[in-house]
Amino acid sequence: MRKKTYAMRYVAGQPAKRILPPSALAGTSSLTLAPGEPLYGEKTLRILVWNIFKQQRADWLSVLQNFGKGAHLMLLQEAQTTPELVHFATTHYLAADQVPAIVLPQHPSGVMTLSAAQPIYCCPLREREPILRLSKSALVTVYPLPDGRMLMVVNIHAVNFSLGVDVYSKQLDPIGDQIAHHQGPVIMAGDFNAWSRPRINALYRFAREMTLREVRFTDDHRKRAFGRPLDFVFYRGLSVREASVLVTSASDHNPLLVEFSPGKPA
Repeated sequence: MRKKTYAMRYVAGQPAKRILPPSALAGTSSLTLAPGEPLYGEKTLRILVWNIFKQQRADWLSVLQNFGKGAHLMLLQEAQTTPELVHFATTHYLAADQVPAIVLPQHPSGVMTLSAAQPIYCCPLREREPILRLSKSALVTVYPLPDGRMLMVVNIHAVNFSLGVDVYSKQLDPIGDQIAHHQGPVIMAGDFNAWSRPRINALYRFAREMTLREVRFTDDHRKRAFGRPLDFVFYRGLSVREASVLVTSASDHNPLLVEFSPGKPA
């Protein structure tokens, strides 16, 4: 029997709230919640993307505080809901949404999106690893932008151990359904575990079908396996201003920082 998929929302001063997947796809016409404050009020949208390795190593908090300073969104993978991370999230962000993938004895682990604005749409997703029988999670959220558009954000930790790419592509399919029904800009980022040629081909094919562009890093210090990067940022309806990778021992992955401007790419 498959476990229920849900997200947990953490907001300062409020009890944690469980959010179930919506019944409708996330086109802007299907959003029923009234838009709140925009995600940012400046000309730049900053996001940090990082597999945080369940906070098992020292200095992970200082990386979030320093390298991620001023980020409007933090897309974390393998985020364990320890008191330290929940306190950081609720102190610095209006909302933190986590999709538990692995329920550990003390604190569940999964993708977590920290946002400077309340999401007006939240869709948790999970996919089970076919070999280890453990789950990986993904989260789709939508935020209002200052120009009136709605930004869809996909935070994903892709399945790692599988024979072939069937399960890998299966995890991307419901994400594709979400993106296809969304009219505004999109950011899709996370740990894609694209360590083989068939996996990277499947990922790039998906990005092309969704008309997503890949963020390029000049000094590319992303974590690699078999010579291929594991962490990616894709986007549409925005322009990239800056993109950098921090080399750190605070995780087995290096965090990515990307600054977008709201205009469409040339």
